[in-house]
Amino acid sequence: MNISVDPDGPGLCDIPSNPVPEGGRVGWFRTRDNVRLRYGIWPKTGGASKGTICLVHGRTEFIEKYFETIADFQSRGFQVATFDWRGQGLSDRLIDNRKIGYVENFDDYWTDLVSFYSDILLPDCPPPFNLVGHSMGGFVSLLAAARDRMMFERMFLCAPMVSIDGLPLGMSGMASLMEAACFIGMGEMALGRKGDKPPSSENFPGNVLTSDFKRYMRVVDSWAACPDLEIAAPSFRWLAAAMRAMARAGADDFPEKVKTPLLMVAAARDEVVSTSAIEHLGLRLRTGRHAVIAHARHEMFMESDDIRAQLFAAFDAFITERSQ
Repeated sequence: MNISVDPDGPGLCDIPSNPVPEGGRVGWFRTRDNVRLRYGIWPKTGGASKGTICLVHGRTEFIEKYFETIADFQSRGFQVATFDWRGQGLSDRLIDNRKIGYVENFDDYWTDLVSFYSDILLPDCPPPFNLVGHSMGGFVSLLAAARDRMMFERMFLCAPMVSIDGLPLGMSGMASLMEAACFIGMGEMALGRKGDKPPSSENFPGNVLTSDFKRYMRVVDSWAACPDLEIAAPSFRWLAAAMRAMARAGADDFPEKVKTPLLMVAAARDEVVSTSAIEHLGLRLRTGRHAVIAHARHEMFMESDDIRAQLFAAFDAFITERSQ
């Protein structure tokens, strides 16, 4: 492994199909409410220094899944700092069944992000700080933009989880339903969506995440080599927290609270989060806008080369606007 590791600290899953990027270091930090999270920092490898990318992941994801993307940012002149959210990756899991996604409240993810910002980004990373977030991480970042304009210069959000299509009730109604289930003791029980299948070579055809087999299989290989990274269906409590947060973000006054310049990039073939909701919000933001990539599925950083090229072209153009 080409990475410096505290002998008593966390490691990284380094496998032939998903090698660790050049020159990083990995460690632990504790949040303001004393949850232990794993983080990693990688230096730039090319060009003049452009500051730091704070990379935040979606639900079920982990640092290793983004090795290729980290290297892409490194080659563009960015240092990259990232971490595993509470309840996933090698960060502290919050309930006995570590395979079930769980969080008490989405504000807990704000605690993760602001703790990472103050304890890792500010002392250890060069400014300016730009954030890149995917799916759940993109949505948490959007909520952060409504709370604190000063944390990040710009935010680039890939398929942010602002809403979910096909639910029988609106977000507030679904949140109330999930909260009622938690009240009667179901909070730590899993509730998957019909048709959800764990990543495997057999389940690649027709999957909703990516059209790229090689990148799809990186998760399969990583989970096989490092089973502690795995997470499956969300709990009733996670769903209640997510839907209550999405209901807040759907309020009429939410767009005017977002003061950070941001670009939301949606996937035209997304079956995980609502592309139409991203478009609707993008039209209402004062400091943000949106774009849609044709033919893309939900995990655009894990998509085919041509889709990733479009995604990074949008990133390059948006981030460099700051200096023009």
